[in-house]
Amino acid sequence: MLRQEANDTITRVAPGTAAGTLMRRYWQPAALVDELSGNRPIKPLRLLGEDLVIFKDGEGRFGLIGRQCPHRGTDLAYGRLEDGGLRCAFHGWLFNVEGKCLETPAEPDGSNLCANIRQKSYPVVERSGILFAYMGPGEPPAFPHFDCFVAPDSHTFAFKGLIECNWLQSLEVGIDPAHTSFLHRFFEDEDPKAGYGKLFRDTSIDSDMPMTRIMREFPRPHIEVEPTDFGLRIASLRRMSDAYTHIRVTNLMFPNAFIIPMSREMTITQWHVPVDDTKHYWYAIFTSFGAPVDKDEMRRQRLQLYTLPDYIPNKNKTNDYGYDPHEQEHETYTGMGADINVHDQWACESMGTIQDRTQEHLGQSDKAITAYRRVLRAAIDDAKNGGKPLMVLDAAAAAKLTGPAAIDGIGPTDDWQTYWRKTDAIKRQAASWANGH
Repeated sequence: MLRQEANDTITRVAPGTAAGTLMRRYWQPAALVDELSGNRPIKPLRLLGEDLVIFKDGEGRFGLIGRQCPHRGTDLAYGRLEDGGLRCAFHGWLFNVEGKCLETPAEPDGSNLCANIRQKSYPVVERSGILFAYMGPGEPPAFPHFDCFVAPDSHTFAFKGLIECNWLQSLEVGIDPAHTSFLHRFFEDEDPKAGYGKLFRDTSIDSDMPMTRIMREFPRPHIEVEPTDFGLRIASLRRMSDAYTHIRVTNLMFPNAFIIPMSREMTITQWHVPVDDTKHYWYAIFTSFGAPVDKDEMRRQRLQLYTLPDYIPNKNKTNDYGYDPHEQEHETYTGMGADINVHDQWACESMGTIQDRTQEHLGQSDKAITAYRRVLRAAIDDAKNGGKPLMVLDAAAAAKLTGPAAIDGIGPTDDWQTYWRKTDAIKRQAASWANGH
């Protein structure tokens, strides 16, 4: 259990809050590149409790600025893209991607009003289909040389989805190895060949046993949590016999992302990014170590499940997440269909908009969550006291952070550490782009 004050400290992200101050020290996903690919590349958004507008100017540069015009507060999301920036539709004030006011055309000739106007703005960079924003002080940190950032565009795919609760609930579900045996349990195993783009629908490495069966039949993993330079390495070990153990290695990339194996060839790097205290988006980069990603198929699968432009899941609390008691009895543990994102969404949202952690009772299977909270609270203190929190990287430190390994396979019970390291090395040798990383 946590005291209420401690729960508020680790969940609230508005400007001036403890966790909000920390989260602003990192590049945060702000939008998908796809969202600005149309004829009018302007999109309003809310990020870390701030109302902003993201746009692409005529030279292809991305900008993220305050949504309310500093003249009289009108909405710049309805502005015009012209003359090198975003022009307010009310009086024509023009702002570039850095928030500099370029023109105040209704003012008299010779007016220097615009020289004294600076709209709030944040730098934006593109990485693997996601537009990241830095909302903190000073120079932004460098990106680690992780697989999702160094893989070629042909081998990555990005998507997102809205979840209507606090960000921390979803992050903690993502680093919880035990829940997959229950929340994502399927009573029947489909042909793995039909599982492209779907988590837990492949067969495990070194075995033809479907992962759904492994999760179903071995529900009590032994969990090992190891501190790393990037956050935490989490190993869940499902002992199948004296000789063999199912070994799944996942990672917490501090502060708000995790990296998990999706299939034999693909990993998922997923952020949980606060809109504000009671809503957030998950952003994911799917990275292939084998063939190029079939982006059309990945997009087709997901667009069937989400409503644009806000990426709202079609199954949600307004329709009971598609819950079917007959399905729950005969097909799935939840009765909420085969999309595990729906399962996770229900679990997170059903805790309430901000989980009351003063009432929870954690067990040994929650050791990754307790370890993460210790790291989070220490980093919050570092940020508050003017220190350098974990993963605020300079270029030299970022270049040393590669990988990390995300493995799902069956190996020797008595030497699982050697197994996952060798398996990761073999996977990288098979992927030409991963050599040297």
